[in-house]
Amino acid sequence: MEASTATNVLDDFSLEMTGKDVPGLQQAAHAIPQGTRVNITFLGNENLEMRLEAAKEVLELGFVPVPHISARRLKSETELREFLDALQQAGASDRVFVVGGDPATPEGPYPDSLSVIRTGILQEYGVAEVGIAGYPEGHPDISTQTLWEHMSAKSASLTEQGLGQVVLTQFAFDAEAVVAWVHEVRGHGVEADIRIGTPGPAGIKRLLGYARRFGVGTSAGIAKKYGFSLTNLLGTAGPDRFLTDLSSYESITSATSGVKTHFYTFGGLAATAEWVQDFTTQA
Repeated sequence: MEASTATNVLDDFSLEMTGKDVPGLQQAAHAIPQGTRVNITFLGNENLEMRLEAAKEVLELGFVPVPHISARRLKSETELREFLDALQQAGASDRVFVVGGDPATPEGPYPDSLSVIRTGILQEYGVAEVGIAGYPEGHPDISTQTLWEHMSAKSASLTEQGLGQVVLTQFAFDAEAVVAWVHEVRGHGVEADIRIGTPGPAGIKRLLGYARRFGVGTSAGIAKKYGFSLTNLLGTAGPDRFLTDLSSYESITSATSGVKTHFYTFGGLAATAEWVQDFTTQA
């Protein structure tokens, strides 16, 4: 497939940043289309002030903030409400992404994202759309059956509460597996837009490290599907081949598919935004 076909899945792409990436976002702003969604992480080494300042900067630069809420990192309902209240006062609470988070043991009353969604608290603070997680290549610590049960339950709860929803996936390397998973999502009755996570251009060692952390395939399998050589681990790999492969499926590129791309930038916001510009210019 030509690059021109792959650009279809780059329409309305989204990006991810951490609370520490504000300078990087400022540097990248010239290459990011106005109105682009920028997700803001909820990591253990960040605090409310950092996350809030990042959301404010996203707004200031003309983009759309999507703050994350990490269920197992919340120490109390009060902390959840304080965060949502601060976001609302900043005009950044319209869209959030609710995820379980990394801690094996919850730090407070919320064992998973479903428990946060079911509180009914989100819409009290102006939330209109909630992102939920998807795992096209599975999760190392959660069974496939449990993943589907929770996705269906979260989608049903959001629908019942009158909230919009988006499925945002962990990054993937295998286009064929992603396409099969998208069909299965629809088969479970989830009609929300799906944003397929993929790494922006990054060092190969870093890519493989993150992939191992999240149990996404083997190094050899990733190299084969993503199009880089394991003999050059000092090099950089980009999503060219993955997105081109993904775009070879009409079910993904059709106007009604609801499939878009989300970039995990690993701090490389400018490199990712400029890669998108270059890739689409070549089309």
